[in-house]
Parts: sequence; C-alpha cells; structure tokens
Amino acid sequence: MLKIYTRTGDDGTTGLLYGGRVSKDAPLMQITGTVDEAQAAMGLARAESESGSELDELLTELERELYVLMAEVTTDPSHRSKLVAGKTLVTEDMVTALEVRIDDLISRVSMPTEFVIPGSNRASAALDVSRTVVRRAERLLVTSPIEDSLVGRYLNRLSDLLWALARCAEGEEHLLARGAPRRRTATADDGDADAGNPD
Repeated sequence: MLKIYTRTGDDGTTGLLYGGRVSKDAPLMQITGTVDEAQAAMGLARAESESGSELDELLTELERELYVLMAEVTTDPSHRSKLVAGKTLVTEDMVTALEVRIDDLISRVSMPTEFVIPGSNRASAALDVSRTVVRRAERLLVTSPIEDSLVGRYLNRLSDLLWALARCAEGEEHLLARGAPRRRTATADDGDADAGNPD
C-alpha cells in the first residue's frame, strides 16, 4: 500500500531535488510553496472551464510547467548542473512561449485600459487569484534570487498571461475600478493593456 507520509519531515525540514535538506520555512521553500498555491488556484480556474476547451488545455500545460519551475527552485545551487532543460530547469523557450500566448490573446480580445474589479465570474476570479499568488512568488524570489535562473522572468510573464486570461474569461465587458458602468473596452493599442497587473 502506498503511504503518502514519510515522517522524514517531522523535524521541520524537507528534502531537496538531487539531495540535501533545508528548513521548511527556508526562502526557496517559501517560493516553491507559493508557486504550489498558484498552481492550485489555476486548477480551480481550470475546473470552471469546459473540458477540452482552450482555457482548460492551456492551464493544464501551465500547471505542468510549474512542476518544472518548482523542481528548479527546490534544487540546491551546488546541484544545478544536474538540472535538465524543460524537465527540471526553466528555459528561454518556456518564457518566450508565454509571451507569444500573451500577444495572441491581446490581438484577439479587447483588453481594458483601466483597473478592473475582479469577480465577474468564477473562472475570471480564480485566474485573478492565481495571478496575485504568482506575483507573491515573484516578490519572494526577488528577496532570495536564484543565480543564473529564468524563474523570475517566467513568473513575471505568467502573471501577465493570467491577467489577460482573466479578462478574456470576463467577456467583452468589465467592471472598472473607477465606478464606471460595465462597458466594451478599448483595444490594447489604445492604452496600457496591463492595468491592474502592476509589473
């Protein structure tokens, strides 16, 4: 019978990929734990999407990529040479793919140029929660950076993509923070398409 408990963490430590142990509240564990939260929130958004839909498939792909990112984060720097691109190491191609997804979305869907009140529907709300948790992971990474790593760039682009996906999930109308009524938004070329998702 499979047991999900090992008792090895009862002393307040956790194992790293390729060996070594650190405290469960070590900076790198704070980062990967926050990414784990973001992944779960993305799963909630996926649960609100239609099975087999574009959103479902994209979120599934992104959730898998977060396992790659978490593997890199939870590796002792002395073992970085053992990381495998695309499997346990975030790559330039992974970052570029996020940028391509973002550009595609804003070319197809009108994006708001002002701050938006989250919560138009359950899917968009879950995507916004995901976005804010990814931002928190990014802030933690800035505090404890990983040398020669693309994790920070990946998290930054991922939060941008989740913002765009949340706006797409809202539809063509958005509830603006200034109290204005819901209205069709301007095109992305008319202003800052990243309003409400500060870099």
